[in-house]
Amino acid sequence: MKGRSLLLKAGEIAKITGGEILSGSAERICKGVSTDSRNIDRGNLFVPIIGGNFDGHDFIGKAVEQGAAVVLVQRDKSERFKCSVTDVPIIIVGDTLKSLGDIASFWRKQFDVPIVAVTGSSGKTTTKEMIASVVSLSRNILKNHGNFNNLIGLPLTLLQLNSGHEALILEMGTNSRGEIERLTHIADPDVGIITNIGPAHLEGLKSLDLVVKEKGDLFGNMKTNGVAVVNRDDSAIRDLQERWKGQSLTFGMSGNAFVTAEDVVAEGREGINFTLSIEGKRKRIKIAAMGRHNVYDALAAAACSWALGIEYNQICSGLEGFKQLQGRMRLHRLKKGIYLIDDTYNANPASTREAIETLNEIKGDNDIVVVMADMLELGESAAEMHEEIGRLMAARGVKRIFLSGNLVISLANGAKKEGLMQDQIVLQATPEMVVDQLYSFAKRGDFILVKGSRGMKMEKYVNAIITAFGED
Repeated sequence: MKGRSLLLKAGEIAKITGGEILSGSAERICKGVSTDSRNIDRGNLFVPIIGGNFDGHDFIGKAVEQGAAVVLVQRDKSERFKCSVTDVPIIIVGDTLKSLGDIASFWRKQFDVPIVAVTGSSGKTTTKEMIASVVSLSRNILKNHGNFNNLIGLPLTLLQLNSGHEALILEMGTNSRGEIERLTHIADPDVGIITNIGPAHLEGLKSLDLVVKEKGDLFGNMKTNGVAVVNRDDSAIRDLQERWKGQSLTFGMSGNAFVTAEDVVAEGREGINFTLSIEGKRKRIKIAAMGRHNVYDALAAAACSWALGIEYNQICSGLEGFKQLQGRMRLHRLKKGIYLIDDTYNANPASTREAIETLNEIKGDNDIVVVMADMLELGESAAEMHEEIGRLMAARGVKRIFLSGNLVISLANGAKKEGLMQDQIVLQATPEMVVDQLYSFAKRGDFILVKGSRGMKMEKYVNAIITAFGED
């Protein structure tokens, strides 16, 4: 992903990052930023990032060939470039990833534009998209896309800011301690929301207590003249609110929340409707998203929008115009009258539980089939949490489970302990195997849920099922 809005001289970049120019002119201007040599525009600043399995410094030559105007180099890699003969300015910095964030932070401060930051254990992408659906009705917005919610993607999004933007909606993700603090310092949001707190990314964060501290770093590092949007139904977030010294705005299903929902009615595949109540204003609205948990996302979005000064009727209209994203409980109607639910974007225990409970609520007399892969980054609790999900599937009457990965063995054991038979569980199922068996037993009205962590690439199962059955 590239930011095309940045316009800075090499000398300015060196000053922002605390770097030194190894070669080239300090007056060279760069336009936009790229971290990927395969996707670079002429005139870009190239920032080589070092990852677990790659080093962007290996591609600096290619980046220059592609038209990079200025290049950053990490100090511990600089020996490789001291003999380089090039008129492209090379700036030596201590840490290229930190420098990317520093440049983004500088650029963000050039614009007087309100920024909303969204984090949480689940529901943050849906909440971000709902906020965008509301605010975009009256303002030109910028938002991060896909998984651009980390220490690379969020700065790249900020670097696209220009004078035409009137609001920025940012999702913040984390899988290790300190990321939310750093992201908050970079983005300097005016409105911050933690959707909820639960067991996610425990491999990096180790315990639920550390998850609370990590997510809480959003409120802990926001400017005190900002607004903290608080889920009053989440006790951990209520505790964080007590330590927040600035203004807060609450949402929830309880009566003492500022933004709340009344008379919630689930309409199965058609979505969910409720009365949205804000400061005495009440209106019946319907959102095109399955599952009662989406009411919380809608309330969160409404509260954030209100904090931005969006008027009530626009909030209602924006929520009703929301479209569910690919891979987020996305409903596909197949030609045999079967319903495929694509929930493949990611998986943790909370989101998986929500998906199962939603389908149990709307299935009626029909069956549920689950195609499931590992929930990753759960650390030492992984086996226990997979077993709990297996037990839940069996308790909610899931008819058959197709499993892929290593951790799902615990899920299978949990399902069997709760009464599911061995012949109802298929381990190490391939897309072809799933399609073949679905053809033999799936009937009109049945639901097929496909879910798993992003790294498990479960979209291949969705594609195989849609190709085999055809979409209506």
